[in-house]
Amino acid sequence: MTITVDHLHALAEGYTDAWNSRRPEAVASFFSFEGLITINGGEPWRGREGVAAMAAGFFADVPDMTLVCDGARASGAHAVYLWTFTGTHAVSKRQLTISGWEEWDVSDAALIERSSGNFDAEEYSRQACL
Repeated sequence: MTITVDHLHALAEGYTDAWNSRRPEAVASFFSFEGLITINGGEPWRGREGVAAMAAGFFADVPDMTLVCDGARASGAHAVYLWTFTGTHAVSKRQLTISGWEEWDVSDAALIERSSGNFDAEEYSRQACL
């Protein structure tokens, strides 16, 4: 599938809204049933159930998370989604502002097949004082 500019903007807007709903299943709904996501090169979360578990982990760590889309670019069936989230770390109660990105492979059904997410984990730990 070739991602059009209009489709990319709709996908990025919907995905941002899903994260801001704080509902793991809403985030997972943007992935194909066999889709997967890796964060910082770690082990992948597979399928919508796995993606929902990954999102639930972020919501547990930062329960008041607000995500902003900083931009998106696409070429063919590949896209990059740039983001920043803010919120309060659940344990330390410290404020966080973390930026990162996801690289997506998008299916013909306009769902994310693979996502490779990246952010500065050391900066996250520093801000959270972990």
